Amino acid sequence: MWLPTPKTHPMTSAATTAAPTAARASPIARDKAGALGQALLKSHEVRNKVEECVDDLASKNEAIKLQISQGETTLPAHESLQESEVVEAKVQECADDLQHVTEVLAKGVDDLKRVKVALADTQRALARTESSLSDAQEAESRSRHRALHDAATGLPNRSLFDDRLAQAIALAKRNQWTLAVMFLDLNHFKRINDDHGHAAGDVVLKTVASRLLPMARHQDTVCRNGGDEFLYLLVNPQGRDNVVRIARDILTNIARPMTVEGEVLSVRPSIGIALYPESAATGAELIAHADAAMYSAKGTEIGYAVWSDAAG
Repeated sequence: MWLPTPKTHPMTSAATTAAPTAARASPIARDKAGALGQALLKSHEVRNKVEECVDDLASKNEAIKLQISQGETTLPAHESLQESEVVEAKVQECADDLQHVTEVLAKGVDDLKRVKVALADTQRALARTESSLSDAQEAESRSRHRALHDAATGLPNRSLFDDRLAQAIALAKRNQWTLAVMFLDLNHFKRINDDHGHAAGDVVLKTVASRLLPMARHQDTVCRNGGDEFLYLLVNPQGRDNVVRIARDILTNIARPMTVEGEVLSVRPSIGIALYPESAATGAELIAHADAAMYSAKGTEIGYAVWSDAAG
């Protein structure tokens, strides 16, 4: 005869699955929980025994009162002694049980105190680890910044400039933008170092950097190429005429007098300009052509030159 196959109830399956998880609990934690549970159970038993003793004493008192009311003036001493010994034994048993409960609870309190101390130690260790990690991340960030920036001016160095130029060319190809690279050289900068010292020369370099940075948009990059040379990348500058206007503004801004160690100095740059994709197709070509245009600009009154014009 065909019999249906019994189906496993979902709760049965869940309970079976959960059982190993419960079994993975800490043995120490299970022992402590078991000891505290037993102490709680024992305290309930003690309460019941005490209530029994109270009931027994109340019953005995009622019986004695009844006998007295019936005219008895003496009670059997032996019987009263036995009954009091029985009650005394129960009370002593309750006292022993209470002592055991007290010891278990005291041990549980001590264990909780130790756990609290261990937890506090762990939290302090975690805080120290987080602090060390934060210090390491800050040190890594400073190291990365030093590797990609000029120490004297704080500007991006040539490595970072080349990386941003490569990214800008990729974006320009995708979006059909134009780019411009300006190559700036400070005229007669060597004379400043010779006449006023290298410390004064460093101040001039920092001043030039501080005047260039506010002119750059967030998508542009100003870099110190080394010595008295700077590079300026303009992303999608909206045409050749706008690039020329920016070059003129840079010439005017940098040429403003500056006070260095109590003396008024001035420096004028020469600027070479190369345009993408008009002048070149790669970053290296753009920089090389802007460099060549800069040398052409040194012989002019206006102070700047565009590669296509200089090459023509």
